Amino acid sequence: MKFTVLPQSKLAWLRFTLITIVTPILYMVYSLNVNLVAVSSLIRYSPQQGDIIFQSLSHNDLTDAIEGITDSPYSHCGIVLQNNGKWYVREAISTVHDTPLTMWVLRGRKTNHAVYRLKSEYHSLIPKFLEETKKYLGRGYDIHYSFTNRHIYCSELVFNAWNDLNATLPTQDLQLMGKVMELGEMNWKPHEKTIRNIEYGKLPLDRRMITPKHLAEADQLTLVTSTY
Repeated sequence: MKFTVLPQSKLAWLRFTLITIVTPILYMVYSLNVNLVAVSSLIRYSPQQGDIIFQSLSHNDLTDAIEGITDSPYSHCGIVLQNNGKWYVREAISTVHDTPLTMWVLRGRKTNHAVYRLKSEYHSLIPKFLEETKKYLGRGYDIHYSFTNRHIYCSELVFNAWNDLNATLPTQDLQLMGKVMELGEMNWKPHEKTIRNIEYGKLPLDRRMITPKHLAEADQLTLVTSTY
């Protein structure tokens, strides 16, 4: 008698495929909380040097405070760049470093992301803009969202590099990228406990900062793609 474990009919093959291939993939997608729309958007996205990309990080007190205070899903951002034919995101998170683009997107909550691009009149400045980010590589993350210390946070990296670029231009007439806000101008009250925990009991309502949300609203940027 001939014995085989392979399916012998089309219906059996269909069942075999569902059980051995499709079901595990669906389980992986569900267990990893992967957003198929976001993955599809990433596949269709054609990166360009200097794109600014935003995401929602995993829930924790700091992430929830950033998103809640700004009434925005954006809690992190970085700058897209190409190195040796591969795409990365230069980000300030633990330190300033480069993370592979796909890994960066998949790390975000539900893999949601939004990409903004410098308008055409600024394209000639992109190489110098990226060059200005290099001096910040290796710097530690600034949990205090302050302009006044050596550490740096995600949207500050983008903001500072643009300002540094402006300082090198003969006319120095570039508009600031985004709107600098004081903490007290935003929705801080629901997150007062988190703020005081970070600030050793203080409440620095006059602290000026550039948040991911207010960076994304910069006049120099235009939205390319978003899964929000």
